[in-house]
Amino acid sequence: MKSSPETTSRHTRTNAARTPLTRVVNLHKAFGSNTVLNGVSLEFMAGETTVVLGPSGTGKSVLLKHIVGLLRPDAGEVYFHDQRVDQLKEPALVAIRTRIGFLFQMGALFDSRTVYENVEFPLHEHAQRKRRERRDQAEKVLRMVGLPDIGRKMPGDLSGGQRKRVALARAIVLEPELMLYDEPTTGLDPITADLINELIVTLAENLGVTSIAVTHDMVSARKIGDRMVLLHSGKVIADEAADRFVNLEDEQVQHFIQGKADDEDLRRIREGFQSLS
Repeated sequence: MKSSPETTSRHTRTNAARTPLTRVVNLHKAFGSNTVLNGVSLEFMAGETTVVLGPSGTGKSVLLKHIVGLLRPDAGEVYFHDQRVDQLKEPALVAIRTRIGFLFQMGALFDSRTVYENVEFPLHEHAQRKRRERRDQAEKVLRMVGLPDIGRKMPGDLSGGQRKRVALARAIVLEPELMLYDEPTTGLDPITADLINELIVTLAENLGVTSIAVTHDMVSARKIGDRMVLLHSGKVIADEAADRFVNLEDEQVQHFIQGKADDEDLRRIREGFQSLS
């Protein structure tokens, strides 16, 4: 990770706050015969941005959904502050979710609602604010993501990057303590992806939110992460501060950082072609 003065000061500040905002303990989850999480234990520190890396299907998004209560573990525990949340009934869980913002991979905007209506939706559902107050808050967060003049447009009229930023505005409209990002730069061109990365960093710095981002994108990970975690086959195989993570000698870590295919997978592909001759 580049060591600009801004980055150094941000890391110094966040790493000093060693209080877990949320944590998972010995988390297990399987879908049928497919084990996705196999004993994952992680603490996410207040004020810190953690990037969770790993190949497709290794449980990154499933981990986020457990943290926000969209999935229940087969075994293990999930905590927000010191409150165990994985066993809460839905009404109590809804109260926790209002303190957590979630940027879904594809944005998940309502196509039949205007931008204003999309951003105001959490306020309407959870905050019981008057219409003018909802609109003022929507306008505020749209300015924060650099889109002050599109409130009356429909999602279908927006570019992919604009839709992602609107979804981010909706995720922060309730002023959450914790932000979860599911592949925030997927499907975006490099310039737009960099804009999303800058927004993630700016939100962390200016609002003091704790952030967890899952991604395949090492460019994004290096830019936004104070800490990096690598999941593989449902287990944590590396967990380090960002600047140390990229220098780990672990073979799986370096394969991921360098975008290098697994040797065993390559061998199977070669053998598959050889069997045809």
